Amino acid sequence: MIARIWRAAATRDKAAAYQHHFATRVVPHLEAIHGVCGASLLRREAEGGTELLALTLWQNLDSIRAFTGPDPDKAIVDSDARAMLTAFDATAANYEVVVDVRARLPRD
Repeated sequence: MIARIWRAAATRDKAAAYQHHFATRVVPHLEAIHGVCGASLLRREAEGGTELLALTLWQNLDSIRAFTGPDPDKAIVDSDARAMLTAFDATAANYEVVVDVRARLPRD
């Protein structure tokens, strides 16, 4: 499994709008791609704005290429998202998941 991490920043007002964009536009798009295993958006209030971190889980690099094209490190940021963000990474980092304890944790 591959964990893909992408970072961005927004004003506090626009962070809520980006959160909605991620939930209503990005997630449905990802769900249509074979090999996507999950997606999360994390946010953290920081001095001067809000930091955002998108974490997506993929079966392998080929499934990421179905999203990015030939370069799996390329960040995909549409024009609507760009308008909401004050900064964002042009690339994403792809990590091989070597330990995953979620399945062993007790569930409520």
